[in-house]
Amino acid sequence: MNITDGLFSGAWLWVMDILYLCVVLVAAWKSPWSVIISNRGLQHLFFGATVLLLMMWSMRAGLSPGLSIHFLGVTALTLVLGWDLAILSASLVLLGMTLIGKESWEGLAVNGLCLVVLPVFLSYAIHLFVDKKLPKNFFIYLFVCAFAGSVIAIAASGLTMATLLWMDGVYPWSKIDHQYVSLLPLIMFPEGLMNGILMTAIMVFYPDWIRTFNAKVYIDEQ
Repeated sequence: MNITDGLFSGAWLWVMDILYLCVVLVAAWKSPWSVIISNRGLQHLFFGATVLLLMMWSMRAGLSPGLSIHFLGVTALTLVLGWDLAILSASLVLLGMTLIGKESWEGLAVNGLCLVVLPVFLSYAIHLFVDKKLPKNFFIYLFVCAFAGSVIAIAASGLTMATLLWMDGVYPWSKIDHQYVSLLPLIMFPEGLMNGILMTAIMVFYPDWIRTFNAKVYIDEQ
């Protein structure tokens, strides 16, 4: 889902602008810049993931303004890059989508909070839960963090955006439910499958790429 010009009132937008700016600044502050500058492989991974996500977000479908739907891919991005770099990468994608006219400048912060910040934090919270509470198992990490995490992330992102549109009186809930909420389950499983397949490939062939995955613990010690 995306927010276009004129959908939200000014008060909502000011609050969202400040909140999103604060989150991006914290992510930039927490990011491992010394490692990024010295590690060319991490630089390529960051920019490659950003370009891939940009291509993914450009493919969308929808009927009414603000009710379009597309793959998110933020869970895999979070697991690979960590929450801080994932927010920066996805924010660059959102900025790119805005520059090419796919998103609106007015709705930048709302889109950022619903499409970037919320799914990133949910994905990372699920990872922390798995890391602390569940056995260190390759398949548990893959299924819970990648598959289930991405399903939860896109569901929470879509429902939050739908709720905001309804609360601000943009659309009646009947229209939101008919054109978006009822279609959301159709993309939840493919979203989980896509993130799961992507993470499986990276975990098998390039486990060192994943900041949240310790191959020695999850694979070597099994």
